[in-house]
Amino acid sequence: MQKNSVSYNQIMADLSKKIYSPVYFLYGEEPYYIDKISDFISKNVLTEEEKSFNQTVLYGKDVDAAIITNTAKRYPMMANHQVVIVKEAQETRNFEDLIHYIGNPLPSTILVLNYKYKPLDGRKKIFKTLQENAVVLQTKKLYNDKIPGWISERLKSGNYQIEPKAAMLLTEFLGNDLLKIENELRKLIITLAANQKIITSDHIERNIGISKDFNIFELQNALVEKNPVKTQQIIKYFAANQKNHHITPTITNLYFFFAKILTLHVLKDKSRQSIAAALKINPYFVSDYEKAARSFPLGKVIKIISLLREYDMKSKGSGNVSAGPEDLLMELTYKILH
Repeated sequence: MQKNSVSYNQIMADLSKKIYSPVYFLYGEEPYYIDKISDFISKNVLTEEEKSFNQTVLYGKDVDAAIITNTAKRYPMMANHQVVIVKEAQETRNFEDLIHYIGNPLPSTILVLNYKYKPLDGRKKIFKTLQENAVVLQTKKLYNDKIPGWISERLKSGNYQIEPKAAMLLTEFLGNDLLKIENELRKLIITLAANQKIITSDHIERNIGISKDFNIFELQNALVEKNPVKTQQIIKYFAANQKNHHITPTITNLYFFFAKILTLHVLKDKSRQSIAAALKINPYFVSDYEKAARSFPLGKVIKIISLLREYDMKSKGSGNVSAGPEDLLMELTYKILH
């Protein structure tokens, strides 16, 4: 039976109902879901008394396929299952030799293979064997434009909410590291008042240290409003805080911002729903992009995108001898505004 189309939510639902598979192959670029499933199995399948004899954690760099196979073939002692978790399984020597065990796994063993970061060649026999005999989950990194939605859904599961702008601020500051984001969300929830269920930009600024006035979104707004004073203030703040506001992601974010404005200009259906779908944004921000499109006509946007590519190269040393990040951003934004 092929099981490779199973989702994270399906796996967690089955595990919660004590529906177990003899083999779990969890692989991909995003370790968050791999660790979540592995940790749940580690904590919940066996009782504390059963774990001492029936739960084994192995590390791929320290073992080979033979050691994993021999461990998995043991029978549980005074328990219904034994659990074998292989962390960093991508480092296992002779990993492909596991094909013999995976093709005929012991029903009383729950073998969890955490295969992170490295791809497994789908043409190899072991991949097909895993698909036919294991619960397989492939995890992919979320793009940054998907992170605010992920944050909202994560909070919703605990009956909390977050302002769209606050979700965007967290995304800018934390990127797409889901574990880091979840840890920060936990901290934010702890600091909420007893009757407060909504995380705001002010709350984030007080508790995480992200400025709600000096960030990429306020820079975009200053450019749209043609406000050179505010633009310069933000750039100076970025220059003084380059660890969190490096020039490369700043230019990249501006590029994506103006690329969305370009998309809006050429969009035939300019209904709110169509704009949100085409730009892959929360409908809450549609009016901001409509305003930006009025401020920057199509021809100007095309020139700005060309400028952003030019200054991205300059920030990396191409055609630039001495100008630092602050000078480059000052030049770039001056040309955008004029």
